[in-house]
Amino acid sequence: MTALVLDGVRKVYPSGDDEIVAVHTADLAVGDDEILALVGPSGSGKTTLLSIAGGLLAPTAGAVRVGSTDISGFNQKQLTGFRASSVGFVFQAVNLVPFLTARENLLVVAEMTGQPKGPARRRADQLLDELGLTHRTKNLPAQLSGGERQRVAIGRALMNEPGLVLFDEPTSALDTSLGEQVMGLIRDEVKGRGTAAVIVTHDTRMTEFADRTVSIIDGYLAA
Repeated sequence: MTALVLDGVRKVYPSGDDEIVAVHTADLAVGDDEILALVGPSGSGKTTLLSIAGGLLAPTAGAVRVGSTDISGFNQKQLTGFRASSVGFVFQAVNLVPFLTARENLLVVAEMTGQPKGPARRRADQLLDELGLTHRTKNLPAQLSGGERQRVAIGRALMNEPGLVLFDEPTSALDTSLGEQVMGLIRDEVKGRGTAAVIVTHDTRMTEFADRTVSIIDGYLAA
């Protein structure tokens, strides 16, 4: 099974009497255990495409299938539930809840989907241990380094065991050494679970951690 299929996806924004095409007709398939790097400069449409893939944005035209679910016709309530249970996100700005500890930032995901507290706590502790954060479980985001915050965000994205994880510039705020460490961690965690991932980046040095690279320029996909 493919983890993600975009079929003829197009995104257009109105601009007065004209329109801005953020993504031209895009076709893309990602295998259920594949790591895909989506590479392009700022303004190329890569984040827009990632947002459509995860149900954060609705396409103007085309179909989006995640796993066996076609989300193209979902309303906002359906999309919210779908994202919570089936897709993991790691955003460029990390977006951790500032008043929650590292452990609590993972547990809040489980609470949103009604997971039993005992198993959720054990899963959170397991993920934090795998990510080398056992000694940081009670720390707030402000008490963590940039790399540690990114690792908490990865753990949060994996908390509900999604079939697809989407990363938006996960290394943009990190130096090369730390960026490579985080990318290696992403690869190990994703591959270890047989999960699919799409990683948006403008840094071609990070593509060596992916199984396949696709470029996007001015809204056009090019393998």
